[in-house]
Amino acid sequence: MPAPVTPASRDRRPRPGRRDPWILAALLFSAYAALSVARYRHLATKSWDLGIFEQAVRSYAHLRAPVADLKGPGFNLLGDHFSPVTALLAPFYRLFPTPVTLLLAQAALFALSAVPVTRGAAGLLGRGRGLALGVAYGLSWGVQRAVDFDFHEICFALPLIAFALEAVLRRRWGAALGWALPLVLVKEDLGLTVAAIALVVAVRSRRASRRTASAALGVAVLGVLATVVTLTVVIPAFNTADAYGYWDKVRDAQGPLDGLDTKLRTLAWLLVPTTGLLALRSPLLIAALPTLGWRFLSSEPHYWGTDWHYSAVLMPVVFLALADALARARYSARPWLRSYALHLPAAVAAAALALTTSLPLSMMTEPAAYRTPEQVSAVERLLKLVPDGASVEADTGPSSRLVSRCRVFWLGDTGNIDPDFIAINNSTKWIHNIQAYARRLHPHADYAIAGATHGYVLLERQPRADV
Repeated sequence: MPAPVTPASRDRRPRPGRRDPWILAALLFSAYAALSVARYRHLATKSWDLGIFEQAVRSYAHLRAPVADLKGPGFNLLGDHFSPVTALLAPFYRLFPTPVTLLLAQAALFALSAVPVTRGAAGLLGRGRGLALGVAYGLSWGVQRAVDFDFHEICFALPLIAFALEAVLRRRWGAALGWALPLVLVKEDLGLTVAAIALVVAVRSRRASRRTASAALGVAVLGVLATVVTLTVVIPAFNTADAYGYWDKVRDAQGPLDGLDTKLRTLAWLLVPTTGLLALRSPLLIAALPTLGWRFLSSEPHYWGTDWHYSAVLMPVVFLALADALARARYSARPWLRSYALHLPAAVAAAALALTTSLPLSMMTEPAAYRTPEQVSAVERLLKLVPDGASVEADTGPSSRLVSRCRVFWLGDTGNIDPDFIAINNSTKWIHNIQAYARRLHPHADYAIAGATHGYVLLERQPRADV
């Protein structure tokens, strides 16, 4: 006979929906990984960032300083952005030395961040509505844009921010601060996000424990100091110019009204389809202010819009702020607000699904996404002519296939080095005479075309006769 159900045994039973966040994370990982690998297989790398981070992680994997020659010969990446957290990928890269390792790691970290978002929302709103917010978060435009942008260090920030804010919602103040503090090792500006999360903890905990509130204020000060010291001391110490290289993007800014239309559109995308504006009712939204601040105060137009990866770190903030606001709205004296809050989780999930038809994950509904095009195979055969360990000057496309086994420089930035090979994606015919271009880059070396296919050209340095 089955054992009788006692109160104690009932408490040990898994709660309904306890596994939902992890199942959703597994599904999201599959989707993110499929998209990232498909883009890599289609030679659709968008920028040099994938190669730069691979060079840094490759250096860490061999117990060396994170040198990224794509940023300049011998350039220490800690002198560009302070992201020592990427060293955590070194053991995996040592076993699987390919850029796909970085892409899969990013997919896993993004998917992991859906666990605290879904769990935190379900704890406040119930299983169904919590899962709806988890789906909306996982398919949000900010996360999808980041997956589509190859690899970036912010993939570590999403789970840290999400776990920290989930702990805030559960009133686990120490855990919230503990999850937030490692953000200072992800990127130099995230110390301000640590400070913002700590301020939220201080405000929320002040009635229950003044000691906790005081500790949170101390962490907020620590976060600000970490950013100041990193920008003024740590990064300049690793930079050959003895300075932080991005100050000009602030000094040259014309003010917050510059590009105002783009900035307002970004705010609308951030708050309307994701939260129906209700997140504005939650103090958790304070955690988004540092990132929005430096982006909108910058003179760089790429920071203002919704492209690339810049909005990904805001997604856990707005969705957990929405969960917080929904829980508060249930007790509102206004019937329309209670009704709005009741139906909003399903609405934002539906909006995320609808928007996905025009976002990067829609690519995975096309059969061609799962095949390697013949032209890509031809380019890869061409690049295999470059022997392991050779020095190569390349642009975005070739570098993504060569960094794991060669020393790769950015096109036109090799210093005094004449590399063994030059690999160029000239499919748009931006160079009219490849060999003349090579002579301009390296007047003291001779290069001959070793092969060409589908717009990609490989040149090899030739021995020069003694004069």
